[in-house]
Amino acid sequence: MPEAQRDLATAAAIIENVGKLLRRATMRLAESGGPEKQQVLAYDLAHASAALETARSLVDYGNKGELEATITCVFVADMVHDFATRLLGREALWSVQLSELSAHDEFVGIYRAPALLASLATHAGPRHLDGDYEMVQDTFRSFGKKVVARHAEHVHRENADVPEEVIGGLADIGAFGLSIPAEYGGFSEGGEGEYMASCVATEELSRASLGIGGSLITRPEILARALVKGGTEAQKHEWLPKLATAEVMAAVAVTEPDYGSDVASLKTTAVAASRDGVDGYVINGVKTWCTFAARANVLMLLARTDPDRSKSHRGLSLFIVPKPLGDAHGFAFTQPGGGKMEGRPIDTIGYRGMHSYEIAIENWFVPANHLIGESEGLGKGFYFQMEGFENGRLQTAARAVGLMQAAYEAALDYAQNRSVFGKNIVDYELTQVKLGRMAVIIQAARQFSYAVAKMMGKGEGAMEASMVKAYVCKAAEWVTREAMQIHGGYGYAEEYSVSRMYVDARVLSIFEGADETLCLKVIARRLVESVQG
Repeated sequence: MPEAQRDLATAAAIIENVGKLLRRATMRLAESGGPEKQQVLAYDLAHASAALETARSLVDYGNKGELEATITCVFVADMVHDFATRLLGREALWSVQLSELSAHDEFVGIYRAPALLASLATHAGPRHLDGDYEMVQDTFRSFGKKVVARHAEHVHRENADVPEEVIGGLADIGAFGLSIPAEYGGFSEGGEGEYMASCVATEELSRASLGIGGSLITRPEILARALVKGGTEAQKHEWLPKLATAEVMAAVAVTEPDYGSDVASLKTTAVAASRDGVDGYVINGVKTWCTFAARANVLMLLARTDPDRSKSHRGLSLFIVPKPLGDAHGFAFTQPGGGKMEGRPIDTIGYRGMHSYEIAIENWFVPANHLIGESEGLGKGFYFQMEGFENGRLQTAARAVGLMQAAYEAALDYAQNRSVFGKNIVDYELTQVKLGRMAVIIQAARQFSYAVAKMMGKGEGAMEASMVKAYVCKAAEWVTREAMQIHGGYGYAEEYSVSRMYVDARVLSIFEGADETLCLKVIARRLVESVQG
């Protein structure tokens, strides 16, 4: 076995060299017209850069012990191999030669050796959480096991609702107040703590269930961050305490049928009006993929308040739209003044429980004090909602980590107890290599999530939040697929939870910013800006 701590310096040097090569490729992208002209290069460059930053975040982790160093070196070798496969046959497009990676062949050969990967099959590595975060981990893991997990299969198979026991229990342990400042009834003291605590809690809840655990705290958090960013003091004191206690549950109404990630082109309008002597806005439009909209008490809704569409996202404002609780299988509400709101559920292959809806809104009135920021918030809605969405990407990565961890544990347990051709599945090299790579990828994803949480606590890390989502959500598809494969035929049966995990994982690269849009419009664009500035 290699001495991985001795090789950490080599791993760090490889990371720096790959970084230089990717910077050259970024310059090539900039010179050849940017992400819109070279979409394939931009997409692959974004993912290669995300893998690189994941590797970079592991270096400090690797210094904490021999196992940690081995995980780090294995991931660096995996990152180089991934880069090489993207590069092969497209060297001219990248302006990088495959031969420029050949100096790392020996290192990659050592740390991609099947025997080494197989040795990690049952060694996922410690997390190295500080004491306060270990307490968060233990609290939410216990709740996940005792409450969330026992509902997960029933909700998935029956397309049922999130049990009120889960919502109430999460409120009792403070889940909805993790990112809300203490002065407004939450538990956040600002800085690193709120991001780390939310990240750790989300992972543990997602480990129990993505659909009825890990996603519950994200939507209230998106609204809470928008309020903290742009709300008036009166709005903060009105809404944040209610979000912290789950007195008010929120859904996000941003996406429209014809405009997914193209937020700037939204058509839903909010026109100033007065009803029964109250000044406010009348909203008209259709929103889609509004997750949890039936159970929610309010919608965080983005609408166009400036009819001049040339102003793009600068003409959008953000509203808190109260609504009655609706039936999960469809709802229709009216207002005394003639407003209508109708929700149609969208059936999905996975990620069940919270339900997503298409909502048609006609002449729905909201008072003026429900515009976030009130008059000062006009035209600033895009920026307010992005405050929540950037952390939403980190939370999605944490959800993916929890889901991967659950899939890995299920696969390992099955492999240790299932006998095929005279021995347990876990005794076969191929199974061990799969499990070993799973363990490495999960720990790398987790540590990158922690690193991004710390950055965001300092007011940084917006770019890295996009990267961690891009890398981790794609990785979750591979991990859950291989966990399902290890189960063989039983993996395809609903009797085993990996079938649920597999279909749940597929949504991760779609919501909170579709993978292609995230890579082209955010990561690649910012990479280009970094070499042009």
